[in-house]
Amino acid sequence: MKQGVLVYDERSGRMDIRFGLEEYYGGLHCGTTMDVLVQNRWIPTRIEMADDWYLVGIKTNILSGLRVRI
Repeated sequence: MKQGVLVYDERSGRMDIRFGLEEYYGGLHCGTTMDVLVQNRWIPTRIEMADDWYLVGIKTNILSGLRVRI
């Protein structure tokens, strides 16, 4: 599994994962599964879109900056 940070890609309108300075996942799609780090625990989730992007079962309005692994 690779670890990175969620970022928003304005050009595509999608969330993405940044692994390094120039290394990205390539854009996330609805239903993509991943683990997110919450209070030092990895929680399995998936990303979805309604009015905005959200992670199923994760209570936060701000996705950018969350540490994830995929």
